[in-house]
Amino acid sequence: MNVTPAVWLITIAITIAFFVYEFFVHVRKPHEPSIAESARWSVFYISLALLFGVGIGLTSGWNFGGEYFAGYVTEKALSIDNLFVFLIIMSGFAVPKAYQQKVLMIGIIIALVLRGVFIAVGATLIENVSWIFYIFGALLLVLAWRQAFGNHESDPANGRLVMFARRILPITDDYHRDRISVKIDGKRFFTPMLLTIVAIGLVDIVFAVDSIPAIYGLTEEAYIVFTANAFALMGLRQLFFLIGGLLERLVYLAQGLAVILGFIGVKLVLHALHVNELPFVNGGENVLWAPEIPIWFSLLFIGATIAVATIASLRKTRDSEPASAVETGTREDA
Repeated sequence: MNVTPAVWLITIAITIAFFVYEFFVHVRKPHEPSIAESARWSVFYISLALLFGVGIGLTSGWNFGGEYFAGYVTEKALSIDNLFVFLIIMSGFAVPKAYQQKVLMIGIIIALVLRGVFIAVGATLIENVSWIFYIFGALLLVLAWRQAFGNHESDPANGRLVMFARRILPITDDYHRDRISVKIDGKRFFTPMLLTIVAIGLVDIVFAVDSIPAIYGLTEEAYIVFTANAFALMGLRQLFFLIGGLLERLVYLAQGLAVILGFIGVKLVLHALHVNELPFVNGGENVLWAPEIPIWFSLLFIGATIAVATIASLRKTRDSEPASAVETGTREDA
């Protein structure tokens, strides 16, 4: 895939322009977006991402188009998981709904910057160190295990760095609109908004470590990696308010993502065997018998896994709601 520096610059400039527009038109004035507003913009950004993928397929071939779509769907799923953690953080810090847009926007921008850095590092490593695929594959398998069996109930609002910041910085108990710092009696204080942003920044680092090796397992094209990540993050703010109540019902999302990360981890290890140069593996020769997983299968597998996890989650929570209601009614009657 031949991407000129001019195309890179235009793509980055348009991406920045979208986020600047988002901030000044939607986020600068604190308010809670309506369902209608969130739905319109969510549809717009998802449609834009799909049209971009079609454009890649028509101009560069459908193999690259398939890589883009597989990467976009994976990154979107990981971003929704990211939203769930954002929800936990903002609940932990009791961020007023009118100010949640600003927190989300800052978190998304931090995520985009971090992923941009990781993309550049990943592209350099892949170009110069073939055995990095073994590292990426092993990392994803570990992350898949942690995603499936780790503790997802921890509260990032009470993490060590946040608690350390509470001890060394003068922090107010209350929010002062959406400001990060205020002056009280001539002394500068920070608001809980700063702690919220610190917590979200730490979470963004973790998710960048998850997402970049995952998408490099689907494509080696840095341009596709960047655009898939950028489009996955665009509209994420609106999606938060659109599916806010639904997030808590996606009880099997973590397990679905674990399956996807594990699948991509295996795919990376198989690819590493194909390009093997390590002297202690097959004498430094390529392991040609190891199967390469085609991109069409990856796309189908990822889409099917997300669909199964979503349907199973909604059925699980739907079936449990009536039982909870009956139990509540029984207790009240007693």
